[in-house]
Order: sequence, then C-alpha cells, then structure tokens
Amino acid sequence: MEAKETVVIVVGAGPSGLATAACLKTHSVPYIILEREYCFASLWKQKSYDRLHLHLAKQFCQLPFMSFPKSCPTFVPKKQFLQYLDDYVTHFNIKSLYQRQVVSAFYDENFGKWTIKATNGVSGEFEEYSSRFLVVATGETCDAYIPEVEGLSKFSGDFIHSTQYKSGEVYGNKHVLVVGCGNSGMEIALDLANNGAKVSIVVRRPVHVLSRGMINWGLILLKYFPCYIVDSFMVLLSKMKYGDLSRYGIHRPQEGPFSLKVKFGKYPVVDVGTCNKIKSGEIQVLPGLRGIGETEVVFEDGRSHSFDSIIFATGFTRSTKTWLKGDNYLLNDDGTPKTEFPNHWKGEKGLYCAGLARRGLYGAAMDAQNIANDISMH
Repeated sequence: MEAKETVVIVVGAGPSGLATAACLKTHSVPYIILEREYCFASLWKQKSYDRLHLHLAKQFCQLPFMSFPKSCPTFVPKKQFLQYLDDYVTHFNIKSLYQRQVVSAFYDENFGKWTIKATNGVSGEFEEYSSRFLVVATGETCDAYIPEVEGLSKFSGDFIHSTQYKSGEVYGNKHVLVVGCGNSGMEIALDLANNGAKVSIVVRRPVHVLSRGMINWGLILLKYFPCYIVDSFMVLLSKMKYGDLSRYGIHRPQEGPFSLKVKFGKYPVVDVGTCNKIKSGEIQVLPGLRGIGETEVVFEDGRSHSFDSIIFATGFTRSTKTWLKGDNYLLNDDGTPKTEFPNHWKGEKGLYCAGLARRGLYGAAMDAQNIANDISMH
C-alpha cells in the first residue's frame, strides 16, 4: 500500500477543518482533508434541529477571510449558515476526501513525518497517508453521548440523542422528557412546547441564563475589562431580567458565566424564550434521573412521571485518543487541549489542533490562522 504524501493532513471537515484549509491555501501550503462522514459540516447539515440559530452575533462566528453577507441577520439561522459554509468551500475551492475514518496516526521518528491510516467507507479498503504536519480538527462535538441510565433498555417509548431531533411537529400532545439543560436541551424544550408537546426538562446542575444581547455585550466588554468584572455585570443583568429562577428549579453557579466557559467549557444558556415557558408552567423542570421503567421515569427527589419519548441533550465525547498514537503533549484523554488558551493549538513534531479552545467558531478561526501561519514559517 503506497502512502499518499502531502504537507498537511487535516482530520475533520467541520468549520474548524474548513477554516484551516482556507488559511493553508492563502499560504499555498498543500493539504488533504480526511472526513469520516459523506459531507462537510456534517453536524450542521445532518445532526442539528431545524430552528437552530447561531447564538452569537455573526461578527463572532465568521471564518477567516470571508464575512457573512450583509443581508444575514445578526443571529444567523441554520439555513443561512449552511449557505455561508457552501459559499466558503466554493470560494476557497476546498476539497475533502469523504467517508475516510481515521484509525491511526503516529509520528515516524525516522522520516520526520506523520503516518495516517484510514478506512475508505465506500471500498472498505485501508488507505495510508503521509504528511509533515497533522491537524486534529474533529471538534468539541465529535461523538454523540447518551449516559447509562438504569432501566433505559426497558423503556417502551422512543428515545433519541439531540443530534437526531429535527422538529417538535411529530411530538404534539405527547409527554416528552428532555434530559440536559444546555443550549440544545433548552431550545429543543421550547420547540416541543411551541408544537403542543407536554414538556419536562431535567436540570441537575446550576446554570447561568443570559440573553443573546447580554452574551454579545459580555464579549465586547471582555476586550476592555477583567473577566470577573464582566461576570459580575452579567449576573446582575440576568437577575434583573429573569428574577429568581431557583423557585422554578434553576440555580445559578457560584462562578461567573464567562469564567466557567473558559475554565471548564460550560456554556451559559442563551435564552430564546424557554424561561417564559418554564415560568408559565408549560415546561416543567425536574431533577436528575434515578432510573427508568417501561413507561415511567424516576427522579432523584423520588417522584416519578410517565413519558412517551425521551430526548437526550447530553452532549458529546471525543474519540481522538483511539486513533492518535504517541501524543502525550497536546491533548488530554478526553480530547481537550492540555495547554490553556491561547497556546492550546500547538503541540510538538508538527501536531496541531483546531476548534478545541471552547470558544466556538471565533476560537476555531483564530486556531486556523495560527496553525497556517506557523506551518508556513517551516
């Protein structure tokens, strides 16, 4: 098996991988993108719900060297974001090899190069690639995660991960439990309620609730003030707008919203109407799960309720460590960078990561430019 050689291998054709490819192209650096799905930005194209909008203003979400069209609203909806990505790929003539599942990548000390092995999803054959540099751009949202809950296999209703959810239209008048109180869980709960479902949502940990306006003001203020000052201001604004949410089962963390995001990657909930539904009683807040029966779900407070469907908005895991061999300096076992921002993107021996800074599309754009600049100097 003869290896295909290039200067840079990029693993992943999500926004991070596309941004990296565009930046490499501006430096005339040859690259190959390996993507396990059959399209680029598969999470957005295949695994996101219909009503999804970018939660940050468009100026914080654009990729390098190409702004959103002026006609796009401040908070870009899914359809227009996908059009932006299509235009981005066309503009930079980004080519990817699809249905390539990377199974191993290791650095060959003798040749000073990375050897990457992948399976071709069409032919089933193994393929080998060789490059001086390797960029991990598989993203924070790599593999859908559903926790092990006692009795889940006995549940007679249907249950899915949030990546399989499209719209609440098919859930009208059904009793639906949403497990997970991040942005996806909160927005899916709202969509279900708007479509006539009887909705409950599991909120088992404290969360900050902010509006889109608050988030964007916070990002601007962070350029001029320390994080703790901005956090204090955000919490004050949240209290003024939403009041005491603990009476509805939602508690605020002790640490501020931006501090939590930077340190632990825990995003604040960007409220787009869910809180009003919770206050009105249209969405019921419940504590953590204790177990699941054939039709009933038992919660940590001892109560039980019957549901027709369960939607797990329980996040993602990263499988990088299953194929990236010999790396003990860039990524942790969970696939997150060992080094804190802003130096998280560069490892050793030509290894880099893009889009793992816990700073969304803005962070991915910064990573891509840093990586391409560093590679071009070599």
